[in-house]
Amino acid sequence: MSVTATVPRRRRRLAIAAGVSLLALAASGCSGLGRTAVGPVTYTTEREAVIQVNSPSVRGCHRIAPAGAREVENGTLVDVILYPTRDCTGRGTTYVPTRFSDVTAPGSGPWRSYSFVH
Repeated sequence: MSVTATVPRRRRRLAIAAGVSLLALAASGCSGLGRTAVGPVTYTTEREAVIQVNSPSVRGCHRIAPAGAREVENGTLVDVILYPTRDCTGRGTTYVPTRFSDVTAPGSGPWRSYSFVH
């Protein structure tokens, strides 16, 4: 084997290793875009309807049914913040850790949206 045959082989191996590294880096950088909160968020509306949302996205604000929810169970692997508004803003929020639930106090309004802590 000559020295000139070894140089192209090394370059090819280095190019392959660099390509694999860049591909792995790109895949890990994009993996957070579609990340979900594995598990269900279950809530009971003011009208006694039970609604379950399975593995919602961890990004953004999630609206609850128009009637609002009086009880929310966080069965996901990510903590939740409940809001009395439809756009995940304002005061009077409640933090619900993973595998816990919250029931509104008598006389208080229903929960109208939620977001995830991430």
